[in-house]
Amino acid sequence: MFKSVKSLVPTLTRFRVLIQIVTLFLTVWGSVVLGHYMANKISTALPALSCAYDKQNGGFCILVPLQHQMHHRIGESVVKAQKIAFEVLLPTLISMGTFLAFFFVLGKAFCGWVCPLGTVQEWINKIGRRLGRPQHQLEDKNARRTRPIKWLLLLGLVFLIPILAGGGVAPHSLGNPYCDICPSRIVTTLLTADTEELALKTQNGFSMALSGFADILTGFVLVAALAMRQPFCRICPMLAMNAVFRHASLTRLVKVRSEKCEKCGICTKACPMDIPEIHHESGRKAFNEDCTLCGRCAEFCPDDGVISIKFGPWAVFSSSREYYKKRLKMETPEGNPKPIKFVRKNEVAGNVS
Repeated sequence: MFKSVKSLVPTLTRFRVLIQIVTLFLTVWGSVVLGHYMANKISTALPALSCAYDKQNGGFCILVPLQHQMHHRIGESVVKAQKIAFEVLLPTLISMGTFLAFFFVLGKAFCGWVCPLGTVQEWINKIGRRLGRPQHQLEDKNARRTRPIKWLLLLGLVFLIPILAGGGVAPHSLGNPYCDICPSRIVTTLLTADTEELALKTQNGFSMALSGFADILTGFVLVAALAMRQPFCRICPMLAMNAVFRHASLTRLVKVRSEKCEKCGICTKACPMDIPEIHHESGRKAFNEDCTLCGRCAEFCPDDGVISIKFGPWAVFSSSREYYKKRLKMETPEGNPKPIKFVRKNEVAGNVS
């Protein structure tokens, strides 16, 4: 008698058993009472093993949706990320890494010493001088106004429009719009006796317009080069690309502040890019984004050691009055260098060709 009464006293274990019976009924047969759709609304992510394969359950555990999300969301996203990494990011990083490796050594000298289009323009200009064509230099304000054009071409034609074309926003034919108008494409292929790039592309209106513009631009550049030094280099997006990393290269031009510099302006007159800052600034301010590191400013500077081409800490070439005299002697038919004419800060002087 005493034992049976004691068995009726509530305990934590008995309370837990009661809860287990109730929740077992709800989790296994809950939809019989609540209805299948209501049961799904209660929970699809219980922290207990209530099986989703039980068609009469009142809610199932989180492991089912979690597996599906790992499979269809995370797993597929990882595959897409790998595809992006190996098919998009890696090739881009390799291209940029190779560019930076080359640039680290010679820097913007690739513009002034290596670029084939730059070489062709320079040689055409020499022909123009031989033929007695009047030569034109950009005024300071016009040189500064021209500088943003190369950045617009780089950002718009090299980056933005190709991305829009890849995303389906712009026509597929605009995948490489800069190459479609680049004069180097036409000039260098003509040097190999290939005239195909001169032909108008008639696939669609965009292709025809771009190829037509390329022919006009190339003709203008080649004719303008007779009377102006490096006309296309001033708006070239590669020059802008090189300008981004210009302080990361071992090869650079250096102009020291010196009392010997009389602000004669010969360096600016010698510069094929008509950079006005060279003759009245020093340090980094003397060589702005337009500099192609051709070295003519150092070659024609009449003062010792004012302008130098440096590779790391070593001076590869430095301005010298003796070298300047010899250089002018080579340029002068009579064999006698003309005297240097010193002028005001904003003027240029000297006999530089």
